[in-house]
Amino acid sequence: MNRRNIIIAALVVVLGVILFTTRGFGLFAADETGLKLYGNVDVRQVDLAFRTGGRIEAIAPEEGQAVEAGQAVARLDMAPMRDALAAADAQWGVARAELAKARAGSRPQEIAQAQARLNQAQAALTTAREDYERRAALVETGAVSRQVFEATKARYESAQADARAASAALSLAREGARVEDKRAAAAQVDAARARRDAARTDLEDGILRAPNAGRVLTRAREPGAIVGPGETVLTLTIDRPMRVRAYVGAEDLSRISPGMDAVVTASGNAKQYKAKIAQIAPKAEFTPKTVQTEDLRADLVYRVRILISDPDDGLRQGQPVTVAIPAARPAAD
Repeated sequence: MNRRNIIIAALVVVLGVILFTTRGFGLFAADETGLKLYGNVDVRQVDLAFRTGGRIEAIAPEEGQAVEAGQAVARLDMAPMRDALAAADAQWGVARAELAKARAGSRPQEIAQAQARLNQAQAALTTAREDYERRAALVETGAVSRQVFEATKARYESAQADARAASAALSLAREGARVEDKRAAAAQVDAARARRDAARTDLEDGILRAPNAGRVLTRAREPGAIVGPGETVLTLTIDRPMRVRAYVGAEDLSRISPGMDAVVTASGNAKQYKAKIAQIAPKAEFTPKTVQTEDLRADLVYRVRILISDPDDGLRQGQPVTVAIPAARPAAD
């Protein structure tokens, strides 16, 4: 009797396990609340180029090599840029000196020289005026010819002009440069400084640095090549952070939301990658042809961006993946 009860109990346990694993041979609906999406590891790449042209002197990484953000990956011949910076520095120095000269005004020695020239001009003017007045009286009596008088008059007028010029020169020496001239000199300093800063920027940009961590996909140029501004030298793939682009149909859109945990798997890779839904597109689009699905292809889907928390080299850009979302809400009846 005991043996019979044991056999019956064992059969009941076995039958229960079979019913549980097969959902009653298909007679009972599965209590599935999770959701499975399909997509690819996002392909992100950037073409690296020099902002200025020149001859490539060195390229450090090989294709497939990983680089860090800010790492120097290529360098131009810097000699022409150093020369340009030196010339710009010199021009800036000249402009600053001219501005200082305009602001300082004339030196005491220059003012003294201007005063001496004025004194000399005034003395010459006095002599010329006396000659003119004397001969003006004599020309009326015929003691001096009209020709001699006209020459004396011309010398007198010239002496007047020289005295006025000497007086203006002394005034300018005492007052210094005009406000407009000082402003123009200051503007020249600003322009020279801008040219120097531009030359310094060109020198700094002679070293090409990786904007992000990633891996070199292609080397479009080699050392010794002459490249123009903006011409691609290296193509870098950006794999951190690693993103997955998947798609969800309209009927399942309400089941997921940003922040939900996800698990990403790929064919031929046993690892399950932890991930999280980062974004759901607000606009529908037609299902891309590259997306593999188990069901019939939906006409319109919504793009879902998933961030992988623990990426490694087991996942590569463009690789098809499956995204499981265990916490997805139950499907509507």
